[in-house]
Amino acid sequence: MGWSKLERANKPNFVFFIADQLRADALGHLNPLGAASPNIDELAGDGVSFQNAYCQNPVCVPSRCSMLTGWYPHTKGHRTMHFLLDEDDPTMLEQLKMNGYEVIWAGKDEVIPLNRDFGKYCDRYYPGAYPWDREKSKAFEKQFRGEPSGDNFYSFYAGKVSPELVDDNDRSCLDYSIQYLRERRETGREEKPFCLFLCLSNPHPPYGCSPPWYGRTDRSHIPARRPTPENWDGMPSMLKGIFEKQGIQGWSEERFAELKGTYYDMISQLDERLGELVAVMKETGVYDGTALFFFSDHGDFTGDYGLVEKAQNTFYDCQCNIPLIIKPPAGTDCRPRVSKALAELVDIPATVAELAGFPLNYTQFGRSLCPVLAGGETHRDAVFCEGGRIHGEIQAMERGHGPDSLYWPRLSTQCEEGPEHTKAIMVREQRYKYVYRLYEPDQLFDLEEDPRELVNLAGRAEYGEIERRLQARILRFLVETGDFVPNRKDKGY
Repeated sequence: MGWSKLERANKPNFVFFIADQLRADALGHLNPLGAASPNIDELAGDGVSFQNAYCQNPVCVPSRCSMLTGWYPHTKGHRTMHFLLDEDDPTMLEQLKMNGYEVIWAGKDEVIPLNRDFGKYCDRYYPGAYPWDREKSKAFEKQFRGEPSGDNFYSFYAGKVSPELVDDNDRSCLDYSIQYLRERRETGREEKPFCLFLCLSNPHPPYGCSPPWYGRTDRSHIPARRPTPENWDGMPSMLKGIFEKQGIQGWSEERFAELKGTYYDMISQLDERLGELVAVMKETGVYDGTALFFFSDHGDFTGDYGLVEKAQNTFYDCQCNIPLIIKPPAGTDCRPRVSKALAELVDIPATVAELAGFPLNYTQFGRSLCPVLAGGETHRDAVFCEGGRIHGEIQAMERGHGPDSLYWPRLSTQCEEGPEHTKAIMVREQRYKYVYRLYEPDQLFDLEEDPRELVNLAGRAEYGEIERRLQARILRFLVETGDFVPNRKDKGY
């Protein structure tokens, strides 16, 4: 497709810089005790940072499926690590291709089956110079896990890592992206708008990184973690099951601070790479005309409640409150700031479509964030996150992992046929968060009085009206988003 200068002037470029397992409160501009993240913070100054942005599932695959489609996990059952996008599932990347964009995908996939033609989604796909290698991963784990009977075996803590032990796939994907931007300018392909979809791995655990990033964070300034419960009553049984198996009950606060400090070091490494990309965008003259999205798929416990890693059906803010920064293209009505508006990852496709000036040609449930960019203070009355399974739904269990797996504490608990892996839905308004749990007691938190989510108010008579209101809001949500009608007419009678 040829582009006239007039047509091109109205088409912004898009860059998506996607982190993995990054919690919102780990960033400097959102938390004075967060990681050193000057480049991320500077980007926030050029656009809007959504302080109350939420993913739709607290693990990778379902969250990314929602982000790409604008569908919630329940809409088509994308709520496991193994049910990837179907070939006829519409995605934001396809929509951009259909509207004349050159789409470049570098880094992690996680949502497209390996046997499918990536040409449907992008013009180029680069998985990185070092595709994941099971044997190499196992060899790396042996360097830091210790003995199975020890208290580091399931902690994911690796600490200071020798560069020779790990392949820096993020580096190779960043280099590929930089090369693309420079080649595009040098070969005169600047008339066609582009989308760069860059999916990196940091700060996904294991919690470890190499010099010069390791040790960047002063461990004495690490914020206090959310305390380990003295009594697990009123908390999800999934978390109790993981806690009992992870084996870190005896860790000192210093060890937890070291773990979180290393996580922050990984964020500083990620931040430097964003800075490199932005510098090249400015060097090649595309920064001003590009919408740059920075976000993560979900968060991480990082020691909160005595836990590490994540869980698939619990919805504490450390897991599902994620960073979302949108720097719009020049000429867009935008008031840079940190916004308290409630937002969701499903809002990204609708926002992209409005910025690019085309309608999405399928039913989806996201809402454009452009009015908030322009200064609006409200967007949604509530946000949602969901996960878990019903009894007997073995395809959602993630079976087949033995005690040698780093993930065994969580995955083995998911395979229990008690209430642990119960299906659950979270709804969060500005003040209250309510979690409906199918097979065990619900949860209710007052986020103004209890931002660390330590006191479960569900079942208390004085909060009954609030619970009923939020239950009704979940019912409305399910009715509105429970399915979709495809845009086709099958030949029938």
